[in-house]
Amino acid sequence: MTPRIPEPEPAPAPGAAGTGVGGTGVGTLPSLPGSDSDSAVRTAGGSALRGAVPVPRAVTVGERVDSPPLDEEALVEAGIVELWNAYAAAPDDRSVKDRLVLHYAPLVKYVAGRVGTGLPAHVDVADLIQSGIFGLVDAIERFEPDRNRKFEGYAMQRIRGAILDELRAQDWVPRSVRSRAREIERAIERLEGKQQRSCSDVELAGELGMRTPELRAVFGQIAMTSVAALDELIAAGRSGQGGGTGGGGGGSPSLADSLPDADAVDPLAAMESRETRRLLAQAVQGLAERDRTIVGLYYFENLTLAEIGRVLGVTESRVCQLHTRAVMRLRARLVELSAA
Repeated sequence: MTPRIPEPEPAPAPGAAGTGVGGTGVGTLPSLPGSDSDSAVRTAGGSALRGAVPVPRAVTVGERVDSPPLDEEALVEAGIVELWNAYAAAPDDRSVKDRLVLHYAPLVKYVAGRVGTGLPAHVDVADLIQSGIFGLVDAIERFEPDRNRKFEGYAMQRIRGAILDELRAQDWVPRSVRSRAREIERAIERLEGKQQRSCSDVELAGELGMRTPELRAVFGQIAMTSVAALDELIAAGRSGQGGGTGGGGGGSPSLADSLPDADAVDPLAAMESRETRRLLAQAVQGLAERDRTIVGLYYFENLTLAEIGRVLGVTESRVCQLHTRAVMRLRARLVELSAA
């Protein structure tokens, strides 16, 4: 005999009052505001079904809450704007101006590096930076923020101008000679570009509209503008070959090492002079006493023959004869000593 399966009871209608399920009376929860009745929380078969309702997570004590990242560039920009406002309010405040100079100091180094690229080796970049600092200070003092112009572009122009002014002030060559040299360089480039070969002085003079002697005179003026440092190497690229005077690794000789010193003593001449004096002193010691006295009075005491005659009690002509005899004996003695 098959047992009869009981039919399920009909589900209670939404919003109905508490209905007993399995002997337990659980009332239906009211729907949440802003949600429909289907997503409301209800009970069915002793299990609780919760609708998809966002619930904020509680933060425990000591838990770190990450804040959104701050824009550093915006903070720096805001700080610079505040500095400019402070400087506009108090232009005589030295501390605010110093902070502006420190902030824009990298512009000076950048411009000095660009300007110093085509300059000779004896021009120090540190000197250019020092001149550029004065240009930066002048730019800060003259800048007008109300004109809505970017300060970096304005400051770079002022810095470059200050560096060029200092270079022109230190240049001892007239600007006319510099301009003439640039004109000749451009003419040479034009001629070599057209002819595909090196141009002669006659062709270059014709291109410049001058005579050949005038062109050569200009070449002489330009040649005097070339300045070479004494510590510059004689040949480029020899510094790493170790070809110095020591033969090991002392480096290449410089231009200063190759220049003659007019005041320097020749070692060979100094040695010969010392040897001659030694032989002469030895020869003088071999003379007779009267001859030694005459030689000493005449060459060391700078007395005249007449004065020596009065000292020795003889005539001037006799002193002359004695002096001649002493000199001849000294020469013969020096020949003997040199040959020995």
